This record gives sequence, C-alpha cells and structure tokens, in this order.
Amino acid sequence: MHRLEIDGVSLRFGGIYALQDVTMHVAPGELVAIIGPNGAGKTSLINCISGVYRPWAGSVRFDGRDVTRLPPATRTRLGLARTFQNIALFQHMTVLENMMVGRHFHQKTGLFTGGFYYGPGRREEIAERKIVEDIIDFLEIEHVRKKIVHTLAYGLQKRVELARALALEPSLLLLDEPMAGMNAEEKEDMARFILDVNEEKGTTIVMIEHDMGVVMDLSHRIYVLNFGKKIAEGEPSVVRGNREVQVAYLGADAA
Repeated sequence: MHRLEIDGVSLRFGGIYALQDVTMHVAPGELVAIIGPNGAGKTSLINCISGVYRPWAGSVRFDGRDVTRLPPATRTRLGLARTFQNIALFQHMTVLENMMVGRHFHQKTGLFTGGFYYGPGRREEIAERKIVEDIIDFLEIEHVRKKIVHTLAYGLQKRVELARALALEPSLLLLDEPMAGMNAEEKEDMARFILDVNEEKGTTIVMIEHDMGVVMDLSHRIYVLNFGKKIAEGEPSVVRGNREVQVAYLGADAA
C-alpha cells in the first residue's frame, strides 16, 4: 500500500487550471520532492493533499483511505502534518508553547480536567511535554525553547515550524519550501534535520524545494510540474537528464 496516492487530480480557479490530471504516489518511508518553476502548481498540489483545497477532479488517498473530501483537521488526526512556505507560527508565544499546540490532537482529557491540571489532566500534560522535549533535543533547539518566536532568527523560526509539525507525530510530512530565505549554513542544518526525520523516525516526506542541490542530494524520487501538468518523474539522476525538465525548469535552450 502506498502512503499517498494522487490520481488524476485537477484544480481550477474560474477558467484557470492550477493542476491538470496530476497522478503520483509516495511509498512509506520515501522522501519525494516536487519541483517546477514558479506558478507550476506545486503549492496547489500540497494544498490538495492537506485539504486546504478540494480538487475539481481526481482523488487523494492516504494510507489507502480516500481523503479527497475530508477537512484538514481530519487529515491531521489521520497522521498528516505540514509546514508552510511563509512561516505560520504563533509569533507572540514561546517555542515550547507553539510545540504544545501541535500536541492538541493527541490530548484526551476534557476542559475541566485539563484546565485544573489535576489527576488525568496533569499526567497527560507531563506525557505530552516529554514528547515535545524529545523533539526539541532532536532538532537542537534547547537554547531557544522558552524564547518568544518573533525574537528568533528566520532560520530558527523555520526549524521551530518543523518541530511543531513533528509534534503531531505524522506518518506523512509535507514541507513547502522548508529552506526558502535561508543562508547556506541554515540550509545545511535544515537538510540534515530533514534527512534525520526521514531516516531515523521513518517519516514519509513530500517536499517542495527550489534548491536543486538539496533536492538532488536528499530525494529518493522527484516529480516535476510545469503549468499544472506533470512533465517528469523518477530518481534524481533520471530527472536531471530529462530534456523537457532542463528546458522548463533549469533554463536550457529548447533547441
């Protein structure tokens, strides 16, 4: 069974097609990249997978279940998490508080029990805090755990957003340009953490990224979009040598 199956997905806004008959699959444990020029439909596809958009045609299956018409919150409960191209953290909360928000779907105590921090509510809070602290150690952000998010450098904020997504304990993680706006050192750190999430935690990852060096180094397979259509797929070496990809994305001469 594939972790993710996209079958003939099309999406349009009025008379404009953002996606046209896109089909792809991701196996459990894979790290798959989606690339293409600006406006190719990459984020639109991620939004269809996460439930932000509902496709005009086609289907999305997650662990064999058709989730095409399920809302984002339900998909999150099933084990899907994502980060955003533009940071979507609670800027006036601490790193720890932002990550505890990511544990919300796993909490079972009610408002009364949890609010008074007594009995089951207290035990659950301690258990959830332990999971969050382990992720903090994993991503090496112990030194900022109690800092307000908006006071952090941009690269650290991107890492905190990854940490909050991991707090959901997803089986499928969607990363929308996780290294956008980073300097070389920050990119190197983020690439290492993404690889660790995939290899050590066994998390299936679908990633949009413009840095071709990162894409080629990290990805098991690559899908290429152009004007909403899939124009290529395969292992990095195969995609790199594809002439249509070179013309559409890498700026090669069509002749």
